Amino acid sequence: MKVKTLPILLAFLVMGVADAMGPMSNAVQDNYELSAVMATLLSFFVFIAFAAFSVPGGLLAARIGKKNLLLLGLGLNAVAMLIPCLIEPGFALLLGCIFVLGIGTTLLQVAGNPLMRDVSAEGNYGRNLSLAQGFKGIGSTLSSWIVGGTALAGVAVLAKMGWRGVFPIFFILMAGAFVLVLFLKIDEAKADVPPSIGSSLGLLKKPVFALAVLGIFLYVGAEASMGRFLLPQMRAAFHVKYNVTAPVKDIDDALDAATKVEAAKSADEGTAMDAAELATAQADLAKVAPDELERAKQALSKASKFGPALFFLLLTIGRLLGGVVLNVMSPRNFFRLSAALGLAGAALLIFGNTALSIVGVVLGGLGFANIWPMLFSITVEEDPDRGSELSGLMCMAISGGAIVPLVMGKLVDVGLNSKSFLVPVACFAFLLVLSLKGPSKSAEPAA
Repeated sequence: MKVKTLPILLAFLVMGVADAMGPMSNAVQDNYELSAVMATLLSFFVFIAFAAFSVPGGLLAARIGKKNLLLLGLGLNAVAMLIPCLIEPGFALLLGCIFVLGIGTTLLQVAGNPLMRDVSAEGNYGRNLSLAQGFKGIGSTLSSWIVGGTALAGVAVLAKMGWRGVFPIFFILMAGAFVLVLFLKIDEAKADVPPSIGSSLGLLKKPVFALAVLGIFLYVGAEASMGRFLLPQMRAAFHVKYNVTAPVKDIDDALDAATKVEAAKSADEGTAMDAAELATAQADLAKVAPDELERAKQALSKASKFGPALFFLLLTIGRLLGGVVLNVMSPRNFFRLSAALGLAGAALLIFGNTALSIVGVVLGGLGFANIWPMLFSITVEEDPDRGSELSGLMCMAISGGAIVPLVMGKLVDVGLNSKSFLVPVACFAFLLVLSLKGPSKSAEPAA
């Protein structure tokens, strides 16, 4: 690995900060006394930035250079993180900062993916991009952990800042990455003619690029669907195993009531439950028999452990291991293997069986892990000089993460439940077919 790749890997690491806006919503909701809908605007604004600025970001990268666009993204992110460090912003100003963070992260994605090719040794692009996505996964995990608050408890100055204590950490990371990239010398691949929006969208007229963008759209949608519906699916499977028959709504009400009653027992007089609240809690507890409620707790614990937590852990591990696998396997063959594993994993979830579901999560996590870096690197190798435009188009396809889960949600609403995993199965069936397609030009792309 070239030393030049290290600052770019750090840039991928800080991309994960944007993923922490979802977990941060709870603290923001409490601080500003917001509704749940208003609090979710934090992550919504990040998504809107991706949808609006991906293609323009690709055009800008082609004109000012990918390194300069990366610096612009890091600079915007640093400013967005600095403001909440200095003052406690109003909610509107905070949303503005998060929107700027979304724009900056969009530019990092648009510039960082093709820039990794420019700093990689010949033949190492796919491997390094897979490793970079692993770093992004680590950044997402660490950022969410920091937002959780326990990491700040031992640092007095940050703990005193309350929910804002995470921003100085994020600012230092952004500023550090900015400095390292600033002094990096890169020989960038550039287009002969400055692109326009028309010429960028014109790339979609070529089937190889249109299919790749559709593939990214479906992949991100499938991954978002797994993140959204995997826990309910695993919970239902463990309910069968633990012989839990009560409705999920009644179980959730009883679990919530048990938590409130337990908290009230240790609360002081100023926070104890009043008679009406206690009566409501006891009524909710009565909906589920005590022994069944205990089994439901065990089922939920197992579902959390073997559902999303395991899936995203394997997603990160798979991306980190991807670089090792690519030492002995070509990107195209690895793409095929990943698509096949992802398809098999999603298919096993359809049956609703506990053992098959756990195997499905394992196969799915490992299969989903390297679809993005493999498909991205293979596509850019088709026309490296237009890598910035292709990056913008493929980053725009991240919008699949908002649309595909809606389709799966509709199937869940009509009662298909585990059968709704036909949606990610269909997405990965397309990706498997796409992976079997050979390169569009005679020369094999760099491995």
